[in-house]
Amino acid sequence: MSMHDKFWMVMAGVLALLVLASAIGWWLARRARTDSSREVVANLNARIGAWWWMAALLCACFVLGRLTTLVFFALASVFALREFITLTPTRRGDHLPLVLCFYVAIPLQYWLIGIDWYGLFAIFIPVYGFLLLPAITALVGDTESFLERTTKIQWGLMLTVYCVSYAPAVLLLHIPGYEGQSLLLMLYLLLVVQISDVLQYVFGKLFGKHKVAPTVSPSKTVEGLVGGGLSATLIGTGLWWITPFTPLESAGMSLIIVLAGFLGGLALSAVKRSLGAKDWGNMIEGHGGILDRLDSVCFAAPVFFHVVHYAYM
Repeated sequence: MSMHDKFWMVMAGVLALLVLASAIGWWLARRARTDSSREVVANLNARIGAWWWMAALLCACFVLGRLTTLVFFALASVFALREFITLTPTRRGDHLPLVLCFYVAIPLQYWLIGIDWYGLFAIFIPVYGFLLLPAITALVGDTESFLERTTKIQWGLMLTVYCVSYAPAVLLLHIPGYEGQSLLLMLYLLLVVQISDVLQYVFGKLFGKHKVAPTVSPSKTVEGLVGGGLSATLIGTGLWWITPFTPLESAGMSLIIVLAGFLGGLALSAVKRSLGAKDWGNMIEGHGGILDRLDSVCFAAPVFFHVVHYAYM
């Protein structure tokens, strides 16, 4: 079966699930009687609507190719970094480092992926970015809250650019016997991590009683993590045929993605709570901002990339 056949089979399954979810959402909306139930159903339907757009974007990336995929993720990094900086106010002395982040670091990071320069892509931001940004800030001469300010910029750059860029960086993985199919591997990563988020939300709403970290993320429950995580792992296992993995290996990879994604969502929820914010933004109805949808990807993508890189190449 060709890569294109595999992709369209997966997307047909995604389309069927979205149609089913939309029908269920419509039915629940008609049956909701209390204000609280209407609010939950409205949030669920907004999430489903946003997923239709996400599925359309995935299709566009696949049809239009590698360059479009890189541009799409680069723009996602721009919006995510903007959301992060908006919630972590900066001073005039930070303007030059921020200009370098947006206009140098982001395009250069994705350009390195585009030319398959793995060696520099892997160290450009965590080495050169981390060394240069505080040095440039120091040259400006503003020392007030210097450590706090530079840490915010470095952390934001790592999360929204370096970590997010590992999703399209899966295209750099040239696995023997799997040549030319890396777009499917990226699709596999994104499907598992996003399906895990959705199912953890659903299981949490239906069965959630025990909070994982009540002060950090009240919506994350043990029941949601176990039920949603195991369900997503099973779905990822069933998608082994679009990957270079065996069914058992796919189960292990899916579990890694689920756990890393959960930790990413939890860590970024802690950052939001420390800033007194519920969402990173309001760009996506029902989902908050771009970073609210990429928080799991921030942790899952680099872990997945390096496990595959060292185990299969």
